[in-house]
Amino acid sequence: MKSLSTSILCLGFAVLHLASARYVMYIDQYHLTDLPNSNVAAGIDHVIIAFANSSLFATSPAGNYTPFEDTSTMRARFPNGTKMMVAIGGWGDTAGFSAGAVGEASRTSYAANIANMLDTLGFDGVDIDWEYPGGKGQGYRQIRNANKTSETGTFPLLLAAIKSAIGTKQLSIAVPGLERGMIAYTANQSQAIWQLVDFVNIMTYDLMNRRDNITKHHTSVEGSLATISHYLYVLSLPPQKANLGFEFYAKYFTTNPAYPCQTGLNCTTVLLENKDGSDTGKSGAIAFEKANYAAPPANLTESSNGTCRASVSRYYTPRNYYNSSRFYGSTSDYHGANCQSDHGFCNTTSASSLFLTAMANGTTDQVQGGQYYYNASSSLFWTWDTPDLIDQKFTKIVKARGLGGVMAWSAGEDSHDWSHILALQRGMASNMSAGC
Repeated sequence: MKSLSTSILCLGFAVLHLASARYVMYIDQYHLTDLPNSNVAAGIDHVIIAFANSSLFATSPAGNYTPFEDTSTMRARFPNGTKMMVAIGGWGDTAGFSAGAVGEASRTSYAANIANMLDTLGFDGVDIDWEYPGGKGQGYRQIRNANKTSETGTFPLLLAAIKSAIGTKQLSIAVPGLERGMIAYTANQSQAIWQLVDFVNIMTYDLMNRRDNITKHHTSVEGSLATISHYLYVLSLPPQKANLGFEFYAKYFTTNPAYPCQTGLNCTTVLLENKDGSDTGKSGAIAFEKANYAAPPANLTESSNGTCRASVSRYYTPRNYYNSSRFYGSTSDYHGANCQSDHGFCNTTSASSLFLTAMANGTTDQVQGGQYYYNASSSLFWTWDTPDLIDQKFTKIVKARGLGGVMAWSAGEDSHDWSHILALQRGMASNMSAGC
């Protein structure tokens, strides 16, 4: 039994952590049908609305950004005091940043445009999602990394201009989970970046993507820990500024039947990305949202172009965002519900039913700390996070490394049962009382 003095100390410790720990939640415009209620949203202290296009701020006068929901309405969804921020950019959106960062005058103008937008719309800060300055972004085949080397130097200068322009409002950045994408984050200049930002959202997911050819977990305890360790111990990121990233979707990858594959892990894939950088359609992601757990309609027929559709001429589509490192939106490459992972040609097995099979039959890799499922008949390897693994990440990473908080993408994607968000809520509550 704890003594009274120990209990008082623990209470003080919890209050201290409550004031300093961050629980950041992205909300994107494509998943608004179901958002967490006040009980599920409890503890979230930063909401980041995504995305404003980076090119809007690179012109003079600046383009107009209209959020999908005004800040006052969004604030009402969350606890009092929750900060409302806006994310600019995303995986496939780099052109505006490149133009804005190029010179002192362009940086000053770009930063002033952001500051004006924050003031006009009532945001408390901005999240810069220039995820791959220096290269390795979506268009890396069209604009080679060699043509973007200057961005490693202009990126921190742009951040400095933004921080100066927005004053006391918050500035955060989203950063890669894979070392191959950390071109602008070198041991020599990273500390200058960390000094400019209030916190860093580390994307410890998508650790396998379409540029890989051997299957592995797209997120796991060990994979996430390796990423965090690199930021803390190689790039000298202060742990209190680090947010461990979580995602609310499963990813799948097609293995190559020409090569032996038993469990699905460490297996050779088919070609996942074409030479021009485009998607081959052999990998993708499906969110843990309510719509994706519903049974697909039975009255699907094959249309003249080979796609699957309902007899009422309304396409049924699971919300499946192809091989995206935070690329969201409409795409012609969706599966119909009676279609396999081959760009919509009708098959006897649906992508949505394979997703449900994977969710019901997953296996936990006790060594790496990842969840996976392999469907040999379809040659699909599935990889995702579970509430139990989220618990482990709090214990083995957030607490063990003294991180300042967590972030997640994105709120509406967990609407099936909110189990991942509730696991984050539980982890934050446990983190506040750690050591007591």
